[in-house]
Amino acid sequence: METIGPVQRHHATGPLRTLVLRPEVPRPAPRRRLLGYALPLGLLALIGLGFAAAAYLADNRNLPVVVNALLGAGSVLPVAVCVRSPLWAWRLAYPMMFLGAMNAGPREAWPWNTVQILGFLVVLGRLAVTQWSGVTTWATALSLVPVFLLAAHANAWGAAFLLVAIAALGDIVSRRRRTRQLLEESNELTERERARRAILEERTRIAREMHDVVAHHMSMIAVRAETAPYRRPGLPADAQEELAGIAASAREALQDMRRLLGVLRAEAAEPERTPQPTLSDLTALVATARTAGVTVTLRTPDRPALGPDRPGASGPVGLAAYRIVQEALANAARHAPGEPVEIEVGESGGQLELTVRNPVPGTAPGPARGGHGIVGMRERATLLGGTLSAGPAGSGFVVHARLPLAEEPA
Repeated sequence: METIGPVQRHHATGPLRTLVLRPEVPRPAPRRRLLGYALPLGLLALIGLGFAAAAYLADNRNLPVVVNALLGAGSVLPVAVCVRSPLWAWRLAYPMMFLGAMNAGPREAWPWNTVQILGFLVVLGRLAVTQWSGVTTWATALSLVPVFLLAAHANAWGAAFLLVAIAALGDIVSRRRRTRQLLEESNELTERERARRAILEERTRIAREMHDVVAHHMSMIAVRAETAPYRRPGLPADAQEELAGIAASAREALQDMRRLLGVLRAEAAEPERTPQPTLSDLTALVATARTAGVTVTLRTPDRPALGPDRPGASGPVGLAAYRIVQEALANAARHAPGEPVEIEVGESGGQLELTVRNPVPGTAPGPARGGHGIVGMRERATLLGGTLSAGPAGSGFVVHARLPLAEEPA
């Protein structure tokens, strides 16, 4: 019972329609090495056998020369066709079983010439190797009809057993090949599943570490900032306001981390429901930095570049610009605390230009110091086809990024 392939192949008439009527997709061409050596030799051999078949017919049958030539060619043509189109080869060879018996003499042991008999066996074997069992069964059954109809006086039963044996062997080879293909596909799927599970396990481990370590510390910061006015009575109002801001920032960071942990733990990527920051959110970012005690100046000579309707303002470019400024501000606050920071946002030649300048030179985080901030900013710019430079410039430290803005949709 077949277990592979379309359902229609399980019906009795489905394989018959495939054998007789349905168009056939040519099988892949032989390898170049075979094309270079075996193909020319094979064609020469078939031509020689075709001439031998025509000569046999001319010696034993009273047929016109043209008919002998056509029958000789028809004896070998299906063999040449069966290399890439076994169904069409059988469709050519089967009528030749009737035509090839024309004017068969009483002295002939079989009504077909030897070349045609061998060629038909090759075609049937090739069909059995490449087709499904139902198609092979119908081809074998139909092939037995001319054997018992035209060769009844010869050893028809022996020929029938030979046809069935060749078809069965070919079907066994076909089944083994399909089973091997299924095993290879199954192994490939298993390897993919193992790789996917390994990735998920690593993501889960990272999420667990972030939850157990980073999220715990952030929670403690938020709790201590919120409870400080109760634990330390008499704090000035501005100090209480500063602690409340610290607690709010910690809670916001925890919220972002929980969303990140959810992505890391998810087996399938879920659609992002929380709006990502864009260029228009830079003013809020600057306000937050000022609340934290950083003196920030935001200059926007080309104000429309920050507008929500500007192409690219709410896409990947806007997000990358926001993150670059955010990281640059964090670096300035970390490595040059208390010093002023200047941010300039503009547009030039279809590109968004970001400049974050710290007038007093600070120490930029680099690979030697174990930081990844500048590396991450440069990766964001590069992925969008832009550039980013960061380093001492004049009397300060400057981060300069150029990001291509999206065009208006046509």
